[in-house]
Amino acid sequence: MDGADTARRRPTITDVARLAGVSPQTVSRYLRFNGGLKPTTMERVEKAIRELDYRPNLVARSMRTRKTGRLAIVMPAMTFNPSRMLAGASATAQAAGYFVDVVSAGGGVRARSDRLLELADSGQFEGILSLAPVLPSVENQLHQRTTVVISADFDDEMRVIGELADAKPLAEMIEHLAALGHTRFLHVAGDAHFASARARKQSYLDTIERLGLESVGVFDGDWSGESGIEAIRSLPSRSRPTAVIAANDLVAAGVVRGARERGWDVPADISVTGWDNVGVGQFMNPSLTTVDVDLERLGSKAMDKLIAGLRHTATTSAEVSLFRVIWRESTAEPPATGRPSRRR
Repeated sequence: MDGADTARRRPTITDVARLAGVSPQTVSRYLRFNGGLKPTTMERVEKAIRELDYRPNLVARSMRTRKTGRLAIVMPAMTFNPSRMLAGASATAQAAGYFVDVVSAGGGVRARSDRLLELADSGQFEGILSLAPVLPSVENQLHQRTTVVISADFDDEMRVIGELADAKPLAEMIEHLAALGHTRFLHVAGDAHFASARARKQSYLDTIERLGLESVGVFDGDWSGESGIEAIRSLPSRSRPTAVIAANDLVAAGVVRGARERGWDVPADISVTGWDNVGVGQFMNPSLTTVDVDLERLGSKAMDKLIAGLRHTATTSAEVSLFRVIWRESTAEPPATGRPSRRR
């Protein structure tokens, strides 16, 4: 076989093996395990693949081994931007040698469960990662048909549940502010339909009680900047906190605006915290103390669990918290009197 013959047809594993001076089984082992060979052997195989522009025939491999090299990530109807979480999951899958298809399954849990069964029976995917819950009866069927991981981080309306609803960082922020001398707090809560909002509200109440602090109230908001403004506007003059724990960064931005309307300086008179670490927060004046949520790690960890199930190995993801408090300029010691210096 000469170079012209190779150019007229698609290169095969045998062609790669011949050029690299190894057996076809060695090339197959390299492709299956994305390496797993001696460095010098890997170098020869990689060079041969590049020279021949070899691409695995996934259809033929699927028929022969029942392995397609493809994984599916199933999301509810995409009413938010899932890019960070999908980026983490996709990077982990690609590093392990898999291709990833993202499937948006609308219509609620029943429709999504039926769609998952269709994907499992299609033979197109070696494994499926679902980032939203399915019916328990269907989950049992799925495990019998394919490798599947249900990492239910969102409900049908893309409201966070599970690990994402953990409110421990809120308690950490209150503890730190109390150590600075703050004693009077306000919580501007998110939409109570969200598990995360309910969890943060309960964490606020529990922490205030545990530390013996004073709460001037909980304002039930809706995740908007307007609710942050209204929370501050509605405060009676006698109920002025030195620290406000806002449900997210947008609410916190509203709190800062509302405080300035009343002549209060942030943080000299009142400290403010947010949640989510949105990009603009670090450029606010003052820059916003917040909680960073590592969505990339969440996606990567879920995908790592799926790949471990496929390969019958232990997961490699370390158990690290998804949350990190970022302290910035919007929080400081309370005024010496414990009251805002400018009253309005």
